[in-house]
Amino acid sequence: MLQGASTAGVLLCHMPSFSNVFLKSKDDNLYALFDNVSANYRPFVRWWWNGDKIEKTEIARELQLLKAVGIGGVEINPIKFPQRTDDMGIHSLQWLSPEWIEMLDFTLTEAKRLGLTCDLIVGSGWPFGAEYLTGEEQAQIMMIGVKKLEGAIDFEAPMFDILKEVDPATTSPYAHRRIEVVSLLLVPDPMSGLHEIVNLSNQIESGFVKVAIPKGKYALYALARVSGFLEVINGAPGANGPVLNHYNKDAVNKYLHHMSDAIQQQIGPLKNRIRSFFMDSMEMEGANWTMDMADEFKRRRGYDIMPYLPFVLLKTGGMGNVTDYNYGTSYTIAFGEVLERMRYDFDKTKTELLQERFVDSYSNWCKENGIKSRAQAYGRGFHPLEGSFSMDIPECETWIKYGLGNELSETDYRLGRAYSMVNKYVSSAAHLQGKRLVSCEELTNTDMVFNETLSILKIGADQSTISGVTHPVFHGFNYSPKNAPFPGWIRYGNFMNEKNTFWPYFQYFNDYKARLSVLLQQADMFADIAILPPVYDWWAKYGSPNEPFPSFTFPNYLSLIWEAIHQNGHGCDYVSDSVINSAEMSDGFLRFGPRKYHTLFMVEVESLDPVTAKKLLAFLKVGGRIFCIESVPSKSLGFNNFQQRDAEVLALVAEMKSVTDRFIFIRKPDKDYSTWFKELRSKYGFTPYVAIDHTDPFITQIRYQAKDAEILVFTNSSNEKTFKISITPNEKMVMGKYGWLWDAVTGKRFRLPNSREIALTLYPADLRIIVFDKHSGEKDYFKEYPMPDSHSRVLTQPWSVEFHHIDGSVNKTNFNTLPDLKELPDFVNFSGTVIYSCSFEIAGNINCSFLDLGKVYGISDVKLNGFHCGVRWYGRHIYAISDMVKQGSNNLEISITTTMGNYMKTLKDNAVAQYWTNEKRKNQPIQSMGLVGPVILL
Repeated sequence: MLQGASTAGVLLCHMPSFSNVFLKSKDDNLYALFDNVSANYRPFVRWWWNGDKIEKTEIARELQLLKAVGIGGVEINPIKFPQRTDDMGIHSLQWLSPEWIEMLDFTLTEAKRLGLTCDLIVGSGWPFGAEYLTGEEQAQIMMIGVKKLEGAIDFEAPMFDILKEVDPATTSPYAHRRIEVVSLLLVPDPMSGLHEIVNLSNQIESGFVKVAIPKGKYALYALARVSGFLEVINGAPGANGPVLNHYNKDAVNKYLHHMSDAIQQQIGPLKNRIRSFFMDSMEMEGANWTMDMADEFKRRRGYDIMPYLPFVLLKTGGMGNVTDYNYGTSYTIAFGEVLERMRYDFDKTKTELLQERFVDSYSNWCKENGIKSRAQAYGRGFHPLEGSFSMDIPECETWIKYGLGNELSETDYRLGRAYSMVNKYVSSAAHLQGKRLVSCEELTNTDMVFNETLSILKIGADQSTISGVTHPVFHGFNYSPKNAPFPGWIRYGNFMNEKNTFWPYFQYFNDYKARLSVLLQQADMFADIAILPPVYDWWAKYGSPNEPFPSFTFPNYLSLIWEAIHQNGHGCDYVSDSVINSAEMSDGFLRFGPRKYHTLFMVEVESLDPVTAKKLLAFLKVGGRIFCIESVPSKSLGFNNFQQRDAEVLALVAEMKSVTDRFIFIRKPDKDYSTWFKELRSKYGFTPYVAIDHTDPFITQIRYQAKDAEILVFTNSSNEKTFKISITPNEKMVMGKYGWLWDAVTGKRFRLPNSREIALTLYPADLRIIVFDKHSGEKDYFKEYPMPDSHSRVLTQPWSVEFHHIDGSVNKTNFNTLPDLKELPDFVNFSGTVIYSCSFEIAGNINCSFLDLGKVYGISDVKLNGFHCGVRWYGRHIYAISDMVKQGSNNLEISITTTMGNYMKTLKDNAVAQYWTNEKRKNQPIQSMGLVGPVILL
């Protein structure tokens, strides 16, 4: 892609004859948007108001700073002041106090003056909560504590010992939580049913338990309700305290209106002043109860859950993840299956109540105020797909970590992937609802702080795009006064700060992201294959997961299925049982809203409702195709009347099996899912919309459709490897259209010489946009950069080198060769800009058109004979120099901007630097830096 003055991999620059290509016709509206992006499509940032220690002059300065580097909006996010940080004696404002609201008013006014959009987080920190919540308004959890015993013995213990076992091990426990033991039961191990329970609940009030344990293995179960168990994580002053009970509709509405009323009674309506209210990820750490939960369960599911609840619940800890699946007693097979059905029923009930009492209330409150709802509608309690349906702006989550750009593991979905497991759910939900704006908390970083490069940010962001995201909200930008002690106030995130070495080049990245966003938001992501994940079986077997990073996933290869589909030139969405139930089946397609799918993959789905099974049979009867991976549905969902419903499902599945050519059982591969899918496609004869001659896990694509335009986006997620591929779009895509390469870094476009057979070289961290539209323009201007050959010349001259450190010092030296600076003891701890200078001769009969810097660790900025050649911030560092090079002596100056981490590790007296680079699991490795070469003239 084009970086700075020329494109990495495309011969585009310093050629005046190309000027006609960029003239836009009046009907060329899509390219006009791409070429000149308006602010609302530009990246936003999460703007942490650290400790609400905010002042008007600094607010204004930071908004101007963000606008200057190409940011289009801010998410105002008050948060707890970071530890280890000098607050400079600045006073904290209380959330929703008149002073705080005055600052909000000033911010909204100043942002509007600058043309910046504002979103506003609801509350502070996460999840929703506040100091004024009391009683039933506070989050509640039913927990179990189990003590395993072996008899025969006379067992005695104080209830205090039981309470210690019950007390939830949350990330942010509330100091005033209240524990009420609901039942105390002795059961055998293994357990076959409720008839084996010895009920000791009458001993709870005494504060002491005493029981004769018969010979054998037993378990003492305590079921307890813990009220106010969780405190807001990192809440700002006034917005910390207990977390809200999201299952209490009255409490939810009270909380939401408390915020909007306090603000709008002082400064007037927020409509047209903020774009959206924002809800961060629902990290409720297992909250699962409210006052009428048992009654609602009985009304909805038809039986009483309370006798079974101690055995339905799993032991959870930090972030609500299950800590031990073998906790408590074991069960006979029959009773274990009953408990799994009830566990599904319990999670189904929770999900329904959360939707009705929290999600719907939140969405309606936003509408009442004339403001969009933006939400990360996932976490324990949501349906991972359907939770995003009612949100105006559904939001995903993408993180950067070590390993990104280096590997794509097939054994751990998290390794090498920036997108979280929820991204495909959220983007699919948006597609099913016809929404084009798919937001993302993008580039969240707690592992690589001070070592994030623009190249790594780009790989993470490109993976986010592949997962269906169309607009980023970067995580994030810290409110930090200009004179704050180095490195400033840092709560979280990439060090997106004017003191970061990459800051002078940050706009290159923001412009790139803006063009991708504006293009993809004018189109619809294409998918003709659906995937049904085993969400309900997951709930039944293992309890609802804590997305976006559950400690356990089922199955652990789910993301590899959708990745393989895209790697092979297809597109897909996740769907749900409810989507299938509401779908129309006709002409070989499963149709829901604007989407239609000819093939459905069911991944280890064992349980179906009879209604869903009937719809799937109807899909087969109209010509659809179903693949069952690893299992064929064999039972119904839930407990009530399950024998009859099991029989219905089995009968329907038996009828499906009779459609032998289109109801197909398959095994997952042991490895190489991309090749597995390619062979599957060949065997069963479905055609990709784009054929790709070479597949690799690092290479993938998506397709978008706009009015009169087809869009293909190809990415290379490797930070090291280059791939040459040939692609052949389906004839229907290109018929009557011209092929173009659109450059998201510069906004320029270049005509493809052949729209049917397209050769692409994907350099490290590369992304290519291919557009087929009716704009004819000029012809045959696309040409790849050359690779070094026998005629190329390696510069072997000595280099004069200047080190401009961020601490203000300057050092000079000479290199005869180009080393990795981390290998040099004198320079391993450097941070800043290194300027490499040399002279070289060009004889009269030699033509040099390009300069290839070889291996570069950092951002390169090149001057030749005093002329600026451009900037490269990712991928291949190659420059077009034909207009700058001259016969005779030439003076070359290469500036390389490094990362900060190596230097930050040396600042032993700087608590902030040490926390992010040296302490505990944040002990970061020493990074490579500088120009390594070889530097080649081509």
